[in-house]
Amino acid sequence: MYIPFEQLPEESRIWIYPANRKLSEEEVTEIEQLLLHFVEQWSAHGTALEASFKVVYQRFIVLAVNASAQAPTGCSIDASVALIQQIEQQFQIDLLDKMNVTFRQGEFITHKTLLDFKRMVKEKSVGPNTIVFNNLVNTVEEWQSHWEVPAAESWHARFF
Repeated sequence: MYIPFEQLPEESRIWIYPANRKLSEEEVTEIEQLLLHFVEQWSAHGTALEASFKVVYQRFIVLAVNASAQAPTGCSIDASVALIQQIEQQFQIDLLDKMNVTFRQGEFITHKTLLDFKRMVKEKSVGPNTIVFNNLVNTVEEWQSHWEVPAAESWHARFF
């Protein structure tokens, strides 16, 4: 059951999928239609999940579920991953590779492999104050407060 993202409780569970490239406006529209269709019928053991999504900066898919109303199960989470895999194939993008880092360089959002990011740290192209996207946040509340943070305040700090 679709719920507008802004109406989800702060403790709602989220998953963030960073794309390896910026999506076109047309791609975002198509992806939003796929996500809407999915969350409208997403369920756990036959009970509808209160769920929502956002496509942020034409680069991140954020999928959310109000777990206090009905918790997602392994099968329902598997169904969401299958949708993300379908989106990857349909739009020729990478969304599930966890060995990448997405960060801000001025007004631009950059997506690099972890090895490239480590090299950029060595070269001092990025530093502890570089704004990174901490895609490991688990709730809407964490997403609002700890998603875009200086690298020194996230798991990326280990590289400095």
